[in-house]
Amino acid sequence: GYLITTDKLGKGSDDLGKILMKSFIYTLTESVPYPSTLVFYNSGVFLTCEGSEVIDDLKKLEDKKVEILSCGTCLDFFNMKDKLQVGEVTNMYNILEKLKNTASNITIG
Repeated sequence: GYLITTDKLGKGSDDLGKILMKSFIYTLTESVPYPSTLVFYNSGVFLTCEGSEVIDDLKKLEDKKVEILSCGTCLDFFNMKDKLQVGEVTNMYNILEKLKNTASNITIG
């Protein structure tokens, strides 16, 4: 699975980081096999919420049975729980279980 901790990819230009993240998420829709799970936390939850430019790509992944999970504490912190557009709200217990039960995890951010 992938752990996505931010809405930008890399450090430096925030504008470039957003473009790169958008490209990364799109590329996931074109790459087989698909990841089993995408976990979004910290500012990564912005990608699963209203206003995100990657909602359609995340919905395509969800349609391909990719589990899309957003940290509930993070959504609450940013006051965005009612803005969630794709996937499900999860908690740290579920995130930890996903990490323990997945052979390899890749952190993006």
